[in-house]
Amino acid sequence: MTYTVAVRELCEFTAKQGDLDLRFTPAPTALEGMAGHAVAASRRGAGYRAEVALSGSYQSLRVRGRADGYDPAQQRIDEVKTFKGRLDRQPASHRHLHWAQAKVYGWLLCEQEQLAHIDVALVYLDVGTQQETVFTERCSADDLRQHFEAQCQRFIAWAEQQVAHRAARDTALTTLAFPFGGFRTGQRPLAEAVYKAAVAGRCLLAQAPTGIGKTMGTLFPLLKAAPAQRIDKVFFLAAKTSGRQMALDALARLADSAPALPLRVLELVARDKACEHPDKACHGESCPLARGFYDRLPAARAAAVATTIEGKTVTALQQARVREVALQHDVCPYYLSQELARWADVVVGDYNYYFDLGGLLHGLAQANQWRTALLVDEAHNLVERGRKMFTAELHPAALAQARSSHTAAQHAPVKKALDKVRRAWVALDKAHPDPYTVLEAFPDKLLATLQQCTTTLTEHFTDHPTEPDGALQAFYFDALHLQRMADLLDAHSMVDITQTSSGPHQRAAKPGDSVVCIRNLVPAPFLQPRITVAHTSTLFSATLQPARYYADLLGLPDGHVWVDVESPFAAQQLQVQVARHISTRYPHRAASLAPIAALMAQQFRARPGNYLAFFSSYDYLQQAAALFAQQHPDVPHWCQSRRMLEGEQRDFLARFTTTSQGIAFAVLGGAFAEGIDLPGQRLIGAFVATLGLPQVNPVNEQIRERMQTLFGAGYDYTYLYPGLQKVVQAAGRVIRTPSDEGVVHLMDERFARAQVRSLLPAWWQTR
Repeated sequence: MTYTVAVRELCEFTAKQGDLDLRFTPAPTALEGMAGHAVAASRRGAGYRAEVALSGSYQSLRVRGRADGYDPAQQRIDEVKTFKGRLDRQPASHRHLHWAQAKVYGWLLCEQEQLAHIDVALVYLDVGTQQETVFTERCSADDLRQHFEAQCQRFIAWAEQQVAHRAARDTALTTLAFPFGGFRTGQRPLAEAVYKAAVAGRCLLAQAPTGIGKTMGTLFPLLKAAPAQRIDKVFFLAAKTSGRQMALDALARLADSAPALPLRVLELVARDKACEHPDKACHGESCPLARGFYDRLPAARAAAVATTIEGKTVTALQQARVREVALQHDVCPYYLSQELARWADVVVGDYNYYFDLGGLLHGLAQANQWRTALLVDEAHNLVERGRKMFTAELHPAALAQARSSHTAAQHAPVKKALDKVRRAWVALDKAHPDPYTVLEAFPDKLLATLQQCTTTLTEHFTDHPTEPDGALQAFYFDALHLQRMADLLDAHSMVDITQTSSGPHQRAAKPGDSVVCIRNLVPAPFLQPRITVAHTSTLFSATLQPARYYADLLGLPDGHVWVDVESPFAAQQLQVQVARHISTRYPHRAASLAPIAALMAQQFRARPGNYLAFFSSYDYLQQAAALFAQQHPDVPHWCQSRRMLEGEQRDFLARFTTTSQGIAFAVLGGAFAEGIDLPGQRLIGAFVATLGLPQVNPVNEQIRERMQTLFGAGYDYTYLYPGLQKVVQAAGRVIRTPSDEGVVHLMDERFARAQVRSLLPAWWQTR
């Protein structure tokens, strides 16, 4: 069996050396890089060939890639690298890697064109000045062949190991049995739909009720389909830590049921959770785990993917395991896990690792031409998370901190550039003094000064790489992101200005104190390319109703499949009661408190146990809790607070035991409204004192207008569907297993409306 590797991946494996050095050095964006390559190609002669596809083999290894350009007249191959700043500050390790790539391309071209020698050129193009610096070396075909074979020899043992691993993996997956005695009700139809979508290479949107085992019901069939569909990687993407953990638990159960299954499972975690030296910078002069990182990486990588340790099969690369291996080899755990993403079969991580504009997993998949499969857990969250990924904001505090930084005080060009931004910002606010303004386009003058400022800051960071300034870099990154989103601005987003006020008496905002935002409303144009490039994708959740709302906002391809899995639960398990005598509309909040407290107390006395009570805001929650405590002091209760730490959240949930009793007050849409599992007597009921509708404010009203224009359903897309999705998620905490029984009180008369009831789970029988 042949192993195929891209030229870039081959050389990054064999030719990287020295320290991990992540000191900030400005780099071109992908668009700037593409434009730079086009500029370089346009300057060459008429016979110049750009983007030359090349491939070659060495033993069982096939190497492929695209050379940036070839000039037959000069018999010269170009490897073009775009950069910002000063080339003389380029680390020697980078130049070494670039030469390694260029010479591999040189050999592949010599072999293809039957050349005896060729000029190999490194072309460095400054994207700011458009000037080129060219380093050329004349090489014989024999020298290039030896270089190519040397790289291949360093890689081939690993490649052969990978081929053997893949063959063993696929054989084991073909015979893999479901790890439980049988499928749960509803789990089999879900699994069948996932399998069929994988075989057909399609996108699946699956609504499946909580409690049927969605995680195993999606992972198992996709892994079963992987061998025949030649799937290289499965990416399990979750919105929250709890979702990642459920995936890891399911994969561990599969491993337990098939001890010989050689399935490499990698968990990706945030950098701040994996960093061993948060007080140090990411380079060899500061952090001992960055010093010599690439020299020690091969041994660490080999140890991490070893399938047998002390006679036991080990394939799970969870955070603790990666950390253990990393520290044994004195390398950074976070960046070791990033490297291991290339060699894992299943990667479990947050949405942003794939869907963000700079997502690691998407970038690796494209560079290596992997055949990938996506599982998107709790996909209803991807709408709001997607909007946040593609929204860019400038806050006055960030500019103020940058202007008052030590760098601005010591470097006049930096201070001058920041002051120009401030003046343009002040002028913008004077021209638009209203509390909230929506603009047709991003203001030209502010954008121009931001571009000039980031150019100045780029030059400063390049000239002073050892002088980090957190405040200045934070503003710089915000400005770069905003410029990038301004370049991509279209009907999917809008530009708005929000005037802020401050002080105990909320003084009027001064010009220059506004928040300037490019606000993404429809993430579909950004998400759709990431979804369609995968061989198959399944987006699943208990709340994806109505399907067209999610298809529109997530950009699902036209041929996607929709499945609504029937619930395994009987209506008798859950009493759903509508409190028609209560209104939780904002003007009626004060009047609603007494009947809400009375209803909660009545239910608790009729059936003592553990309950969750959900409210639309912390203020509403605190008012209700205070009145409840005053009128019913004998009923235990506890409350969610703002910005709870992880330990506080654990303590909150720890009070739900099989023998405890009480009512917990929580915010709808918060940490306790989804993703928590309290089966049996740990939770026997819920009160929902809201429809969950987003607040009516100027921003949401603008979103409503845009949704009306784009989809003809402004109110539903902005308010009704997002609100009821939160309600169903919260109520779904009550029935978790086929043996659970409980009650849900929907405390608002609007739940009795036919349109609202049609969006609730079909198996609910409201009373």
